[in-house]
Amino acid sequence: MHSPVNSPLHRLQQAGRLDRFFIDGDWVVPDGSDRFAVVCPSTEDMLCEIPLGNARDAERAVRAARDAFERWSATSPHERAALLDRIHALILERAELFAMALAMEMGAPVSYARGAHVPLAAEHIRVARDNLASYPFVSLRGTTAIVREPIGVCALITPWNWPIYQITAKVGPALAAGCTVVLKPSELSPLSALLFAEVIADAGVPAGVFNLVSGSGETVGAALSSHPAVDMVSITGSTRAGVLVAQAAAPTVKRVAQELGGKSPNIVLPDADLARAIAPGVAAAFRNMGQSCSAPTRMIVPRGALRRVEELAVAATAQMVVGDPFIDATTHGPLANRAQFGRVAQMIEAGIGERAEH
Repeated sequence: MHSPVNSPLHRLQQAGRLDRFFIDGDWVVPDGSDRFAVVCPSTEDMLCEIPLGNARDAERAVRAARDAFERWSATSPHERAALLDRIHALILERAELFAMALAMEMGAPVSYARGAHVPLAAEHIRVARDNLASYPFVSLRGTTAIVREPIGVCALITPWNWPIYQITAKVGPALAAGCTVVLKPSELSPLSALLFAEVIADAGVPAGVFNLVSGSGETVGAALSSHPAVDMVSITGSTRAGVLVAQAAAPTVKRVAQELGGKSPNIVLPDADLARAIAPGVAAAFRNMGQSCSAPTRMIVPRGALRRVEELAVAATAQMVVGDPFIDATTHGPLANRAQFGRVAQMIEAGIGERAEH
């Protein structure tokens, strides 16, 4: 493995982060002994092992978030904005570390991680911070005052395909609103989440405001979703996972926000300029190795234009460079994990079985 690849992993190993959770402002020893092997998708070598949390770890993190909520929710928008500024600056300062971590844990080409994953993740924090300047926490309607208050403790469940992007998309607005959070990142891509926890600590986020517990959805995800002291759950994941979270959350009537799997067509109308329309459509389908919930899964075109569309689509894919994600020239790396590889292979076989040309 290339020596630069080792830098995020080496940093986390040297600091003793890989076998810890971040709870109540400290790196703590997990309650249980279950471990999970993190695999580099480009080599299929094991990068490291991380601990898998249990219900007691989730309980500890929720209690820390609950204890911190009253104090954090009472801070001013100006104070929260200053803290988000520090988080934003540290993400950009450590952009190369995040880019390398993403290449290691889910196979994102470093060029794409630098150009999309990391800057878009930082942008979520910037937007949350900027919204604080004008957000109407109190608004008047006639003789009525509408007061918008932080919800409380938020459990945030994020996926493996856009790891740091999804983390900041949830953490940024939650902290801006005055909520405290417990993050359960995907155990398949945990390195960027650990690096983000370091950012949180170094930015001076008060203890208990941000907590991180790794683990499976069936264990930690279920414990967070059903916990009576959690006021909201936000999940990005599969439809099945969304159903399980909603069911677990229902008895305590907490708020649930879900971003689940998509099935998006790309529609090309008869008057479209095919030379301009097809290549961006193909790029959108293949972006992030096709591992995005918003990726178009099919292109619907006028029957009379089908042959020309096929030619343009083939030409567009010919420009893609599939290879080692740690090489700058690579535009498309490996699929993120063995399960995803098998799922995509099955879809390809199904397409061929339905007379797709290859």
